Amino acid sequence: MPESARVRFHPVNKLVTVPLHTTVLEAIRCAKIPFESICGGKGECNKCKVVFLSGSCTAGSPASIKGLTPDEVEHKYCRACQTLVTGNCEFAIPVESRIDTPHILLTHYDLHTPVFPVVKNYLLLPAPESHVSVVHRSIRLEGYTGTRPHMTRQQHDELIALEKTATVSITTANGYPEVIRIASGDARDCLYGVALDLGTTTVVGVLVNLANGNVIAEASVMNRQITYGEELLTRIAYAKLPAGLKHLQEAAVESINEVIGKLTKQAQVPSSSILDLCIAGNTVMSYLLLGRDTRKLEQPNPDISRDPIMVKAQPLHIKADPDAYVYFLPAVSRFVGGDAVGDVIVSGIPAAQDLSLMIDLGTNGEIVLGNASWLSSVTCASGPAFEGAGISSGMRAMRGAIDHVKIDPAGCQVSFTTIQDEAPRGICGSGIIDAAAAMVSAGILDFTGKLVDTKPGVRIGDSGPEFVLVPREKTGTARDICITSQDMTYLMDSKAAVCGAVGVLLKKYRVGVHDIRHVFLAGAFGAFSDMKNVVTFGIIPDFREAQFHGIGNGSLAGAMACLLSQEMRKKAHDTSRQMVYIDLLIDTDFIEEYTAALHIPGKKEYFSS
Repeated sequence: MPESARVRFHPVNKLVTVPLHTTVLEAIRCAKIPFESICGGKGECNKCKVVFLSGSCTAGSPASIKGLTPDEVEHKYCRACQTLVTGNCEFAIPVESRIDTPHILLTHYDLHTPVFPVVKNYLLLPAPESHVSVVHRSIRLEGYTGTRPHMTRQQHDELIALEKTATVSITTANGYPEVIRIASGDARDCLYGVALDLGTTTVVGVLVNLANGNVIAEASVMNRQITYGEELLTRIAYAKLPAGLKHLQEAAVESINEVIGKLTKQAQVPSSSILDLCIAGNTVMSYLLLGRDTRKLEQPNPDISRDPIMVKAQPLHIKADPDAYVYFLPAVSRFVGGDAVGDVIVSGIPAAQDLSLMIDLGTNGEIVLGNASWLSSVTCASGPAFEGAGISSGMRAMRGAIDHVKIDPAGCQVSFTTIQDEAPRGICGSGIIDAAAAMVSAGILDFTGKLVDTKPGVRIGDSGPEFVLVPREKTGTARDICITSQDMTYLMDSKAAVCGAVGVLLKKYRVGVHDIRHVFLAGAFGAFSDMKNVVTFGIIPDFREAQFHGIGNGSLAGAMACLLSQEMRKKAHDTSRQMVYIDLLIDTDFIEEYTAALHIPGKKEYFSS
């Protein structure tokens, strides 16, 4: 009797062999197919839909179809995480479950950082007299001054024995000079570094010429950890399973190496010429990449080191020179990591006297208030709602996603645009924010976020009231694109979490909305969202006296600054040590602020206009 089965996926034409009784979701992970799985396989999100084509599996069982519509069941849809493989079988992955050509934010600030990297190349001059005994030869590096660099016995013997010109790469990443590479000939121009934003959803990188600071390639991929769950706590839970941490670490390394592969291919340079790497990621993502136990990150206020982490590339299996150091921007707390520190140093808040606020909303939200004298931070579980996930018709910002919405208050007629002008397949984060604000203005939503069933376009669906944004005959999936009452409950929770988190900082430091002079918006939220609609829906207060600044991918910009400048590494470390962290899990003010934000727009003193 066979103990394994072959599973084929269409239209990607991937074939994998898995043990019997493996879930279809696990087979998709083995096939390394980018695929939606918000809850990580717990059977809660109903996003991991596949279409059963043929073979032997448990498709059609109560668990496999729970929560699906009658139309989906009729067309043999099933939930990948709740469908078991019992023999050879085939499935189709519908368009709404695919992660296809996502719109990933690459734009980042150029801080015009003076180029002073930790690694430099020096020319090794051969011994002037070839008759001098190897034992008595000295090592002479052109232009090098300072203490004798650390090196292994093997490196020392190799340098002493060389009778031709060579290039020696020396790093001071650890605070002292250290030889990390010896290359034959004059290879001083082969000096490259990589800066990476290791996000929960995406991994973005740039290849930099460390000799002059020029960016010579940019690339991005979806984080391969996605199929293990969208939210940080979901991944922490998965990491507890046997081999779970190993799978997540491997997925992170594969994602980074895919980015590096794209970068080196674009620039036509070997990965062995990458002599330094800087990574900005939240604390959980950094721990998972390093293979560290993440269980303590579930607890409030755990003891988190605020010192930067440095390891070599080889133990992590990252494609670079084996002895190149990987520098992680320092963390502040269990959820405020190096990515938020990067945002803050890019914003310039630590050097300004004006009171400023930095907001970075992704799967997790980081918010920092302060100026040159003090900094305070909170994080909120905004969930992936503002990235298009967790919503019944939600999707990532990719081809066919509705990205902007308007609704005529007179007749509730909907107009919209989609990414790449394709037929709509769903709605992404910026579109969801627009839709929610427009539904408020049109009276389709009341002040509690409930749908008004007397308004045009509102109907009773399979799970209660829903508003039809696009009827099925106009979509690319032959299904209605709707905002349901459950969607609104989720959106209200997400918006209240963000506004409540901001409110905690304002209340703790007795700051009014009129006291904020600058609001820095990081990431895709700041780049693509309409701020008027963000305030109308009540996601953030109405900072009417403030100037708003989009800083793009601040995490990547911060990593690049630390790649180019030793001084910026010091600034990142100083920022992390200066920043206060308020854990909302145990903060009594948060419940009050969150509850007040559960109506639209929110507290009167935050939205007086």
